[in-house]
This record gives sequence, structure tokens and C-alpha cells, in this order.
Amino acid sequence: MLIQQLKELESDGIVRRTDYGEIPLRVDYSLTPFGTSLVRAMEPLCSWGEEHEEDIAAAMDRRKTSR
Repeated sequence: MLIQQLKELESDGIVRRTDYGEIPLRVDYSLTPFGTSLVRAMEPLCSWGEEHEEDIAAAMDRRKTSR
């Protein structure tokens, strides 16, 4: 599952994969400039989530109990 997600992020230009051609396999992943810009765009959303963590947890608990 992780490999598939990394392949998708690479094909979308968000991460760069470096294959060292070694056995055992050794690869590194790094953010592209496009990926870095996505991180900057997500920071406000992450901050909002941290600020409202208790409210979000309560909403999730209510959802579980209403099923």
C-alpha cells in the first residue's frame, strides 16, 4: 500500500525517488519544490486541526455512538 501511494506521489510530482541501484534495494524519497509548496498550503489546515483537537475528537465519538 505504501509503495503504491509513493508511486502516485512521484507521478504527481510531489516526491522525487532516488534509486541507488544497490542490493539490498536502497531508495530515498524527498519532496520536490511542488511538494514543498503543498506542505506550506497544508500548514494552516494542520494548525486548525491542532487548535480544535478536542472538538474533533468529540465529534468523532458522537459519530461512533450514533451508529
